[in-house]
Amino acid sequence: MTFRKAQWPRRLRSAEWFGGTSRDHIYHRSWMKNQGLPADLFDGRPVIGICNTWSEMTPCNAHLRDLADRVRHGIFEAGGLPLEFPVFSPGESALRPTAMMYRNLCAMDVEEAIRANPMDGVVLLAGCDKTTPALMMGAASVDLPAIVVSGGPMLNGMFRGERVGSGTHLWKFSEAVKAGEMTQQDFLEAEASMSRSPGSCNTMGTASTMASMAEALGMALSGNAAIPAVDSRRRVMAHLTGRRIVDMVKDDLKPSDILTRTAFENAIRVNGAIGGSTNAVVHLLAIAGRVGIDLTLDDWDRCGRDVPTIVNLLPSGKYLMEEFFHAGGLPVVIRHLCESGLMDRDALTVSGSSVWEEVSEVCNWNEDVILPVEKALTRQGGIAVLRGNLAPSGAVLKPSAATPELLVHRGRAVVFEDIDDYKRKINDDELDIDESCVMVLKNCGPKGYPGMAEVGNMGLPPKVLKKGITDMVRISDARMSGTAYGTVVLHTTPEAAAGGPLAVVQDGDFIELNVPQRYLHLDISDAELAARLASWSPTTPTPANGYASLFHSHVQGADTGADFDFLVGCRGAAVGKDSH
Repeated sequence: MTFRKAQWPRRLRSAEWFGGTSRDHIYHRSWMKNQGLPADLFDGRPVIGICNTWSEMTPCNAHLRDLADRVRHGIFEAGGLPLEFPVFSPGESALRPTAMMYRNLCAMDVEEAIRANPMDGVVLLAGCDKTTPALMMGAASVDLPAIVVSGGPMLNGMFRGERVGSGTHLWKFSEAVKAGEMTQQDFLEAEASMSRSPGSCNTMGTASTMASMAEALGMALSGNAAIPAVDSRRRVMAHLTGRRIVDMVKDDLKPSDILTRTAFENAIRVNGAIGGSTNAVVHLLAIAGRVGIDLTLDDWDRCGRDVPTIVNLLPSGKYLMEEFFHAGGLPVVIRHLCESGLMDRDALTVSGSSVWEEVSEVCNWNEDVILPVEKALTRQGGIAVLRGNLAPSGAVLKPSAATPELLVHRGRAVVFEDIDDYKRKINDDELDIDESCVMVLKNCGPKGYPGMAEVGNMGLPPKVLKKGITDMVRISDARMSGTAYGTVVLHTTPEAAAGGPLAVVQDGDFIELNVPQRYLHLDISDAELAARLASWSPTTPTPANGYASLFHSHVQGADTGADFDFLVGCRGAAVGKDSH
């Protein structure tokens, strides 16, 4: 695709604040000058916002101050005026009840900060799981020129000669302690190796997945996704991005030019090839909603179903993000998909060039990390979308992280009414459960938790783990961490708290899972299901006030992205009236 550039010079949006001699223009400029800014910085050059999710409460993003300075250098070099601003930072590792509850709050903050302030374009500094989609959602709604810089993954972890993937080995080691295969002291010793540098998860978890999605969508420069946080080339990427955003403003290259249906379909296929997180489903659906693209779960299944998973990274494979970067990173994957006819080569990117122009000459430097198709981890690596009487609006499963023998399974339901019920029961040796059962967790969706926490990959009961069993079929309306693994059915919609069929599953019911047939069925009659639903009443209390009340009242289902109903759609970059 050839982008038709806007005529330059033209009157910029920031000129409504700074570009004249009226009382109001002088008011705006004079206050800005108290920061020591020379007068000629307001001579009509583009004003570029640096949207920073830096926070010491968000460890993945705690190094973004340095990257913001690198972006600033690039903006100045290209003739722009950089102005940094903070936004809410939903950190995955510490925020309660769950960071997902605050993704939409962050997106609102980003949108209104961009809309209300004098900027012509914006650099989006993101890292942790929810910050990347939140910043793209907010920027898409305003539709000023915008570009993403990711914070990058942390360095590899090592423990007694074994690669340690952040998140993935937390679940693995925790289960090993419950099974009696690892001591608590060893677990504590392993902790030191899990997060040994700044950056986000070093597995193909949600943070790395969403960095990959930003690049695959065309919203970040080629190569952005995989550079480790502490590698000097991450700083170079930030610097070059600062330069590029100034030219994007001059060309008037906006998110709506890049975030097309083709771009989303490309990203879905990339997610399948990298073994990306199931969380990408809700985030891409939400981003698409902000630009008016009617993306659905069916698109996820259609576009991803025949894509082989060729990135050999935890939790689906064995390597970590550092090896992925050294093998050539996401550009190698994109080149393979383009050459295989699985991606649209002509999709536009923030560089102003097409996807293919960005990757046509890259090389794969390690075919054990980025595999040839004939050695793919799985031939159908896309997210599987399941439907049936238990999930009439859909549910998702990640085949590359599942146990092949469990992809077709029928088992007796063992039901947990909510996460607290699960915690009370799971370690009880009297719990009537074995490895053939199906674990069912209710009331953990967007309204139910609230916020749709990452609890869907329920730990197995100790008495099953002690048999050497490491996986069982698990079903919930929750999410799971992108670093997690297992035969886990997630995002079941409608959710239990909204009266979906999941709400009326009972202990002893049989459930049939057939992933090849995309089928999830509760083995009771239609009449019995209807009778149970008719007698159902909510068990989750409605929050009385505050943000929780707003969230509960307006959050949509996981099948449409769990965005707020009043935020869907692009509202443009109109400049409001000046009240001074």
